[in-house]
Amino acid sequence: MEVLVIGANGKVGQQVVNMLHAHEQHTVRAMVRKQEQLEALQKKGIEAVLADLEGTVDEIAEAAKGCDAIVFSAGSGGHTGADKTLLVDLDGAVKAMEAAEKVGIKRFIMVSSFQAHNRENWPENIKPYYVAKHYADRMLMNSGLNYTIIRPGYLLNEKGTGLVTTADNLNGGSIPREDVARTIVQSLDEPNTYKKAFDLTSGDTEIAEALKSL
Repeated sequence: MEVLVIGANGKVGQQVVNMLHAHEQHTVRAMVRKQEQLEALQKKGIEAVLADLEGTVDEIAEAAKGCDAIVFSAGSGGHTGADKTLLVDLDGAVKAMEAAEKVGIKRFIMVSSFQAHNRENWPENIKPYYVAKHYADRMLMNSGLNYTIIRPGYLLNEKGTGLVTTADNLNGGSIPREDVARTIVQSLDEPNTYKKAFDLTSGDTEIAEALKSL
């Protein structure tokens, strides 16, 4: 399938793009906001499109046209205020869902945040971010899209192990971004992840096996 990666310049998004670019069965289209990002991707032979989550639904729909799935891995970043969090992590995510429906894309993978579904476990210092993730996830679950919502633990830049733990509720933990990206790619056509949401941390189970046992 052809996959639009929204947030393709992020740390997880970049890894997803590279994995899909090298994949035997999938192809990738990277959505970015800046011309220099687009040109850097094109130099690697990766299809890229310019669109902004603060733009219109039509703009995102145009970027997604012809794709079979969307991976939403975008975020406003840790250095922005609650206003940007609302505009990107919540409204931008909902716009992406609306765009998917507009062009007939059914498969939608959301990169959320650990325990976003449990208000009592939200860190006080980034509560607006968790509010945005919580309600974006709820909008996705209430849509007609074939969703998977992945809620990774604390993100690490170290090399992945390919071993994870998945469950509706985990007590805590961390995970390399590489393993999050691998989980996203393997979830794309794993039927057992359809219409499911789960926490994800490092563990002792191979990703494919962990997804099949959700």
